[in-house]
Amino acid sequence: MTKTKTCQNCKTKFTIEPEDFEFYKKIGVPAPTFCPECRMARRMAFRNEINLYKRKCDATSKDIISIYNPKSPHKIYDHKYWWSDKWDALEYARNYDFSKPFFKQFQELFLKTPQISISIDNTVINSSYCNSTVFAKNCYLVTNSGEVENVVLSNRVTYCKDSMDLYIADKLELCCECLYCYDSYKLFFSNHCHSCVESYFLYDCRNCQNCFGCVNLRNKKYHIFNKPYSKAEYFKKLKEFDLGIYNNLIKQKENYQKIYKKAIHRFAQIIKSVNSVGNELKNTKNCLYAFDVNKTEDAKFINWGGFGCKDVYDCGPGFAIAELLYEVVDTGPEAAKNLFVIVSWHNQNIQYSINCHSSSNLFACVGLRHKQYCILNKQYTKDEYNELVPKIIEHMNKMPYVDKKGRIYKYGEFFPIELSPFAYNETIANEYFPLTKEQALKQGYSWYDKPKAEYKPTIKAKDLEDNIKDVNNSILKEVIECDSKQCAGSGVFRIIPQELKFYKKMNLPIPRLCPDCRHRERIKQRNPLKLWERKCQCAGTHSSNKLYKNTTEHKHKNKPCSNKFQTTYAPDRPEIVYCEECYLKEVG
Repeated sequence: MTKTKTCQNCKTKFTIEPEDFEFYKKIGVPAPTFCPECRMARRMAFRNEINLYKRKCDATSKDIISIYNPKSPHKIYDHKYWWSDKWDALEYARNYDFSKPFFKQFQELFLKTPQISISIDNTVINSSYCNSTVFAKNCYLVTNSGEVENVVLSNRVTYCKDSMDLYIADKLELCCECLYCYDSYKLFFSNHCHSCVESYFLYDCRNCQNCFGCVNLRNKKYHIFNKPYSKAEYFKKLKEFDLGIYNNLIKQKENYQKIYKKAIHRFAQIIKSVNSVGNELKNTKNCLYAFDVNKTEDAKFINWGGFGCKDVYDCGPGFAIAELLYEVVDTGPEAAKNLFVIVSWHNQNIQYSINCHSSSNLFACVGLRHKQYCILNKQYTKDEYNELVPKIIEHMNKMPYVDKKGRIYKYGEFFPIELSPFAYNETIANEYFPLTKEQALKQGYSWYDKPKAEYKPTIKAKDLEDNIKDVNNSILKEVIECDSKQCAGSGVFRIIPQELKFYKKMNLPIPRLCPDCRHRERIKQRNPLKLWERKCQCAGTHSSNKLYKNTTEHKHKNKPCSNKFQTTYAPDRPEIVYCEECYLKEVG
């Protein structure tokens, strides 16, 4: 039976369907009291991917790089020390206290138990300033990525080489400023492209080579703003554009935006999927309200993950090769029945735990490895554990935790936001659900006011050399003031030798924005993690706004298409959105 509830947080109505109740019954939890979007934002508020700080290791007093700011009250160990046998998280064990709310006791354990500085391992070589990354070599400020070499300033990329400023990309080489691009070489300033070579400013292009400022193309060469040129004419125009000059680059970006407005957009990027609703889905089955997911079956309210998951709800960002997951972040692989878990791998039957690995039957634990039958990091026998856990769940319901905004947390709710070790503006929640400081504080989140930059700018971005050919190694000594009036970073940045070499080789000018601002600009180009019901904008012979003229006759001929769908394009957005059938008729 369908049930409508009011979200504790945003006060909007949300619906719980019969299949949802079946899943909750399967894993033994009550229905949620937060709506799906608030649940997602809450999980994201526990994840810092790109903000790195210098601080001391609480075990060795050595300087380390950490995702925890210097003012964080948490005890932080260098990642190598944390993974060593020099300490044991069981040392922080405590008895369960039935006179205190559960989450208050967990918070006390969380603050005392050492946390890992950054998530990298021995597969990361000469890449100290990276986080949540594996199999990386000679990388700088790369996060949540794997199998990368000589990559700089990129997030959520795999199998990429000699590239920079990427977001969600796979198998790219010598590429820059791309998002949702795959299997490409020398591709620049592009979005949603596959198998493209030596091209600039492309959107939704496949198997294109030597194209500039194009949209919706398939199997083309030597096109500029969707018009064909001879090979000689193409390279002559490209030389005239001279993108190594900053002002020229900005001009061509503006020209590209004009043709982008006339592009048609597929209502959703759903490939080889069955009965699935969301965006950026590949090889999925029965996945609803899913975003950036691959190889997943029977799932709902999930984001960024998959790769062999089944029967999972409210997962991500970060989940893989697992089943029966609920309200988890960065969890898997080979995991089963993990509920309310953060950064935990290779676990079975664990609940309300953070940074636990290769363990089973844990409840409310932090930092454990190769353990079982533990509660608040205290070791129990199997019988003692099975007897105590139901009593704790009962206690969580009788004495719930109430946060400072009056939100009630009983058994079945994810961790209260007040337990997050990060301020809202340090987390990816602020990237996907941005708030001002005032809005965040009003909603009960914390905020970290970053200290002023350690270095004062020696040059303003607007005063940089316009032509990359005029830039020499002296730029490496400069502290550049970011050109953004609302800088997302420290306000200044430097160019490292690896970057300068790339810009010179690719004939690209020095950027005017700091890495944080460039990352935020890429995030703005992706669609939100939200769905709206809309109607196809194909009006018969053209789009409903008349900016696009159809190239072939559709099934509905000269009448408007009647197809409806759920899409991540909000109704008030300017893009031309077509249903699958009309899009394929036009683009293929």
